[in-house]
Amino acid sequence: MTWLKMILLSIIQGISEFLPISSSGHLVIVESLLDIQADQTDVNIVLHAGTLISILIFYRRTIYRLLSQDFRVIPLLIIGTLPVVVIGLAAKKYAEPMLESTLLAGCMLPITGLFLLTIPHIPQKEQSYTEISYKQALIIGFAQAIAILPGISRSGSTIVTGLLTGLSRQSAATFSFLLAIPAIAGATILETAEILSNPHMSTPLSLLAVGMIVSAIIGLAALWLLVRWLEKGKLQYFAYWCIPLGILITIMQFI
Repeated sequence: MTWLKMILLSIIQGISEFLPISSSGHLVIVESLLDIQADQTDVNIVLHAGTLISILIFYRRTIYRLLSQDFRVIPLLIIGTLPVVVIGLAAKKYAEPMLESTLLAGCMLPITGLFLLTIPHIPQKEQSYTEISYKQALIIGFAQAIAILPGISRSGSTIVTGLLTGLSRQSAATFSFLLAIPAIAGATILETAEILSNPHMSTPLSLLAVGMIVSAIIGLAALWLLVRWLEKGKLQYFAYWCIPLGILITIMQFI
């Protein structure tokens, strides 16, 4: 792992974790095309930690209200996290090679694009994320679990599902990223446990620190852009990146 590769991975993680283009899909594609080993456990930890920091900073006031006033949302987040825990652990145990498939990422990216193209056709509602039901939280949670597949955007699938269940645009984004906190934190804890069981780290600490800082900074910018574009009704434009890229990558796998 070189400085250039780490910075490149950090930028990709920071952008694609929040913009609806699939971070896992892009990392798998970059690893395949440029021969970058993006699956190193210590690298994964710092990239996830960086994007987790982005969410905590960007939604700091919302998180404060969550812990001081909006207590009702906490069990909703727990319910919404259950699908990704169950499906994620099962996928990691029984289908991990599939999660690193470039072909699968190529096939799934156009599906993400099709999700995004539905946004302009979803009637705008005004429901707040503090008012959603447990059923809504569980449905959005399943949308997050589907995003375990490389090429399916976590932010895209959960925001679109939130809109379909009646949330306002801002609340759909807020609940999506609040739901990301336990999911990303859980992935980070699991990867940390792997390192503790095998304490040898192949990547220097200075390189890991830079990766975390860069992914956090880029992630903050990406979060700001996503919320602005969603409010302006422009999130579907990312479909015009996901669909052609997915088709191109899929074709390349058969050449």
